[in-house]
Amino acid sequence: MKKYNRIIILSIIIYLGLAFLSGNALLVSQNQQSHAYRVESQRIINQIQDISQVEKIDLRDYQYVKAIDYIKSNVINQNQLDSFYLESNLGQTQILPYYQNNQLQGYLKFTYQLPIFDILHVFLIMQISLFVLELFILIILWYMKKQLIQPFQQLNDLPIHLAKGHFKGEVKEAKSQFFGKFMWSMSQLKDELEVSKKRQLELMKEKKTLLLSLSHDMKTPLNLIQLYSKACLNDVYQTDSQQKHAIEQIEIKSREIEKYIDEIIHSARVDILDLEVHQGEFYLNDLLQNVFSIYNEQCALRQIELIVQSFDNKLLRGDLSRSQEVLENLFENALKYGDGRRIEITFEEEDYCQLIHIFNSGDTVSDSELNHLFESFYRGGNSQGKSGNGLGLYICHELMMKMEGMIYAQKKKDGMMFTLVFQE
Repeated sequence: MKKYNRIIILSIIIYLGLAFLSGNALLVSQNQQSHAYRVESQRIINQIQDISQVEKIDLRDYQYVKAIDYIKSNVINQNQLDSFYLESNLGQTQILPYYQNNQLQGYLKFTYQLPIFDILHVFLIMQISLFVLELFILIILWYMKKQLIQPFQQLNDLPIHLAKGHFKGEVKEAKSQFFGKFMWSMSQLKDELEVSKKRQLELMKEKKTLLLSLSHDMKTPLNLIQLYSKACLNDVYQTDSQQKHAIEQIEIKSREIEKYIDEIIHSARVDILDLEVHQGEFYLNDLLQNVFSIYNEQCALRQIELIVQSFDNKLLRGDLSRSQEVLENLFENALKYGDGRRIEITFEEEDYCQLIHIFNSGDTVSDSELNHLFESFYRGGNSQGKSGNGLGLYICHELMMKMEGMIYAQKKKDGMMFTLVFQE
């Protein structure tokens, strides 16, 4: 986009340059014509030795001066003076004093005609300027068509195909410098969605197989429990030892069923825990810029006061993408469960670790609920009537653990505060 902005700036500079050159050419041409008659007048004055010699000047050698008249300084006749200063019908006049040996000898009246302004010349200059400007605009439009419009048209159907689950085929890499990275990102997205879909199908198949297997395995102890229960209800066992044996068997088979149930729960949790993390390093400022670019506008639209404390741009350990996911989850919780007054981000350093505190004003959870906030499918009392599945904080906790960090929650006087701990 910076290169495109440079093109726009270049077009403005070229336009201003053409405007300046065209205007300057017209002004220079006009000034040359308006000053030419003065040059001729001065040449005539320099040429004559006496004021009376003006009658001998051959005006055919001059382009602008058409007539010359003079009056001596000692003339006092009013009619002669009026006649001299009377405007000529031949053109415009210029009256200059004539000195000889520093003595005023009289006055010279030059009658001159300026040529009619060369409209054709002006027309040609303007037409050439407009043609160059139009040519430049056409080049820009053609460039935009090849580099922006055509690549964008090729992308029109891609999001629809991805939304419908059509992941076959390759996304052609664009040679456009504006869409190259975008096309590469869309290709990556398509591949990720395709892998995710395959994995989802595999997991569904594994789950169904597991459930069928466990259901079959649970039938045997369940049938035995039903048989022993019926026998006890129908007084089949006459002695106490027989009844005790039946009860013991019911307990043993119940534990077997409990074990199968634990396997089902474990299987479900393993799917949730399958979160890939690429451990590396990133700067704190990069993380915050990625998140604030989204939530600055959201807070402004909801009229929520967003306060961000100043911070040092530390180099942190972790996965930038996953860290952004954690911080975004906490922002979503603050927007969803807060009272809409204030969200405050503060920073602290402790034992070579960077702490990021995210506070939102609003209702808090009870002490008993605080201990369970990071468990899967757990929802606090302040989530009544609000959508959610109880997995957000659980995923945040698991991601922070995988990045060798921590997350914990605290109750404050007028709201909740979550703290992320990253190793430096």
